[in-house]
Amino acid sequence: MSVAFVDGPTVTEFVEDAEAFEKCVNERFDVLDVDGDGALSRDELQTRMGNLSSMEYELQPKDEINGIYDTLFEKFDADQNGTIDRDEFMALMKEIMLAKARGIGNSPVLIIVQGDSLLMRAVEHESAKNE
Repeated sequence: MSVAFVDGPTVTEFVEDAEAFEKCVNERFDVLDVDGDGALSRDELQTRMGNLSSMEYELQPKDEINGIYDTLFEKFDADQNGTIDRDEFMALMKEIMLAKARGIGNSPVLIIVQGDSLLMRAVEHESAKNE
């Protein structure tokens, strides 16, 4: 974990850099796709995301966590086949990151980010751009 200054425009610019964003999201997808079938099952996603997320995940009641995954699958499983494919996952990550950007706003905030998170990748993307 690291501490970094992040603002909404930094996150938005990262998402809008299609090549950089897709590369990072595809790497995350590959980590989550344990069986390598090109789709994330609910069990795969829930188990792996829990391992990759913060302690907040562990502190949530199980029915709240299940509700979150119900909502994710209702919204992002476009073909309603019970899995999230790579394109659906890309749309999910894009929406989440843009929501974070809106939530953060234009003023920089100091946050703790995991080293392999998409927020950290946004910070690194901004840093590389300024070098």
